[in-house]
Amino acid sequence: MLSSILELLLVAASVTPALGFCGSHTHLQRRAEEGEAVPISTFGYIGDIGPHNWAALDAANSACATGTRQSPINMVEGQFQIVAGTDVTLTIPDQTEGIEFENLGTTVEGVMEGSGATMVLNGEEYELMQFHFHHPSEHLDNGTSIAMEMHMVFQTAEEQLAVIGVYVDLDTGVASAAAPAAKRRHPQPDHSLWKKQAEAVSQMQITAAADNGAVTSTMLETLFQSVEEIATPGTKVTTQPLIMSELVETLKLGNFEAYSGSLTTPPCSEGVNWMVATQRVQISTASFERVRNVVKFNSRFTQNALGSPNVVSLSAGAAAVAEPVAAA
Repeated sequence: MLSSILELLLVAASVTPALGFCGSHTHLQRRAEEGEAVPISTFGYIGDIGPHNWAALDAANSACATGTRQSPINMVEGQFQIVAGTDVTLTIPDQTEGIEFENLGTTVEGVMEGSGATMVLNGEEYELMQFHFHHPSEHLDNGTSIAMEMHMVFQTAEEQLAVIGVYVDLDTGVASAAAPAAKRRHPQPDHSLWKKQAEAVSQMQITAAADNGAVTSTMLETLFQSVEEIATPGTKVTTQPLIMSELVETLKLGNFEAYSGSLTTPPCSEGVNWMVATQRVQISTASFERVRNVVKFNSRFTQNALGSPNVVSLSAGAAAVAEPVAAA
């Protein structure tokens, strides 16, 4: 019975699903040409297209049920190594013309490919391809789930993947000073004031972090002003200008918890270099609710400790043992 259950997990379904958004805009899912329609993912998080059954949706997803270094994990001592924030060279130019923000059906994603954003880690240069969001957080911070998690997906010229995970918490105090969500038209930025504005915002964020350990993200507040415009899967919009340097300065305030894991969406490929930031960002409750109402629930369940048997395989084994007992 166990073998038949595992075979079922590895059989390809009649319809091959779109690859997961963790691999979007990387070698795992290249767009044929600029302007191509936004792909809508056909996997999901509930029922028979949810994480327990991803391996049965496509033979390419077998690692989802058999891999032993799967993500996300519970970030506890022994599962990661600390990398100082100052040891990671992160360069993300401010996006003065905004970026393409799209709804893949399973998340909302900011397209960064070709923006000049890079990370140098262990002497290797990675390009930032995209960032997207999970609700609630996929990684657990010592057993604790956070409101959201941002994944910044990087790739080298040799197609090695790295992901920076950033916990997004809630600011339960005074709402952010970002522009009201009701403003949906995107005026052209005054580039003569851009540098001065960016420097002022960065200094404001550093001060906030020194006060309470959490950094209010003006960049995310600005980004999420556009999220209701892409509430329908397959839609996209150009955002307002984004001060990405604010995020870079924020991440430098902390360290990274590094480990080798996997994509958290199909095909669950392993060998992904994970860097989970210890420095959190925070957004207003109103912004959080706007994002939550669009992305819904989109987090893979916590995986086993690194190097341990896959939890889906363990569940299949338990089911095989329980079946004859129930029939007796």
